[in-house]
Amino acid sequence: MTQGAGQEPVVRTATLRDFRVPPYAQTPVPPQAQAAPPSPVPPRAPEPNPPAPGASVPPAVPPLAPAPPRPPHPGNAVVGGEQPEGYTPTERDLPVIRRGDTVQVRTVPEPRPVAEDSRGPLFVVGDVHGYLDELIAALGAQGLIDADGNWAAGNARLWFLGDFTDRGPDGIGVIDLVMRLSAEAAAAGGYCKALMGNHELLLIGAKRFADTPVNSGAGTATFQAAWLLNGGQKSDMERLQDVHLQWMSRLDAVVEEDGHLLMHSDTTAYLDYGSTIEDVNDTITAILTRNDADECWDLFRKLTKRFAFRDEGGAQAVRELLTTYGGQRVVHGHSPIPYLLGEVGTEDGEDGAGPVINGPHVYADDLAIAMDGGVTMAGKLLVVQLPLHD
Repeated sequence: MTQGAGQEPVVRTATLRDFRVPPYAQTPVPPQAQAAPPSPVPPRAPEPNPPAPGASVPPAVPPLAPAPPRPPHPGNAVVGGEQPEGYTPTERDLPVIRRGDTVQVRTVPEPRPVAEDSRGPLFVVGDVHGYLDELIAALGAQGLIDADGNWAAGNARLWFLGDFTDRGPDGIGVIDLVMRLSAEAAAAGGYCKALMGNHELLLIGAKRFADTPVNSGAGTATFQAAWLLNGGQKSDMERLQDVHLQWMSRLDAVVEEDGHLLMHSDTTAYLDYGSTIEDVNDTITAILTRNDADECWDLFRKLTKRFAFRDEGGAQAVRELLTTYGGQRVVHGHSPIPYLLGEVGTEDGEDGAGPVINGPHVYADDLAIAMDGGVTMAGKLLVVQLPLHD
């Protein structure tokens, strides 16, 4: 929850199958071998059954004429002579593979698209906000990680809905965990992915622009001040590295999975950035790439809006998003379920005042699912399998 807010092209890595032995790595033909006469043709062995007298005898096959000597290929390295024109010498010539040699090559297969019927179950995670221990416990309870915190779910699919940092004690630890699980899940045939939340935009802005004034629409503001106001942790900023910034900057904002339209914020502001999911994600990535403080602030401000699906007209707002981007239900985080229900909980949950959250909140004519269980107000960090059986 936020208060007070008013890439390079993909380069394909060549595999070993893409390489061929270039001409200059072929076995050079020694000059003496080129000039040597061909071996004489051995005489034909006598036939076991000579033809009868008077029978026709097929004409003898004349020996093949010797092939003219082949000049060395201009790309080949000539042994003991000058390099031909156009040859680019290397530090050492490539090894020549001769007949009979055994060469063991470790090949790297290209990834194959996953068949629709072989995909694992789909899980989503609500706002984490730096509560690493609670996240590990919730993932373990669903069997997604083992006791050591490693991926244990095979080909399962896991989506985080954004807001990894701020308010809680270890936002960078949460990001590190998600990045590691992404690699481990991919190796196991599944995947672990994440969406852009408004707090990712806030942290990126605080790091990039700090106290640079931006036009907030209600006077001047700064990312640094907004980040601190909304629970920014100095320990997170101290541990923030370029790899974290690059990873966050490339997150998608909207995806569709199994009829579920996944996004962080319960707002229709996504419609301002494109009429397709691809357009929205490309536009937001381009904004972050341009690195303009005012443009980034406007993006942060719009994705901080909330409650578009809660009140009168909420179901129609959801339908507009579904009609535009596809899917049968919107699944979002951002707005804590206690706020959507009109409940109020304290940040520390003293005297049992924390809200009781048992699971996601389905609302807006059953078209929207809220996933922020209010972990920052002693609620619950939700990790849920979709589709819901409600």
